[in-house]
Amino acid sequence: MEDITQFFAQLIEQSKSIDIAEAEFKRLLAEDSELRDEYSEWCQSRGTSERHGFREYCEEFMESQDNIWDHLRDYDEQDM
Repeated sequence: MEDITQFFAQLIEQSKSIDIAEAEFKRLLAEDSELRDEYSEWCQSRGTSERHGFREYCEEFMESQDNIWDHLRDYDEQDM
């Protein structure tokens, strides 16, 4: 599997909602032992719990996306 965070980003972008992405991720975890192992390792490397790791990533991801748009708006306002 590609870098797990790329997988996370795809889920978030497809779902357009943290809650929907999290529900889908939990469903996938229940079905895929390889994903569970990879996710467990990822959580350990970040020092986060498996219970909250995906949601924390989602929140950080969404915030970073908001920041990108904020910077673009700031840039557009400077040009006017």
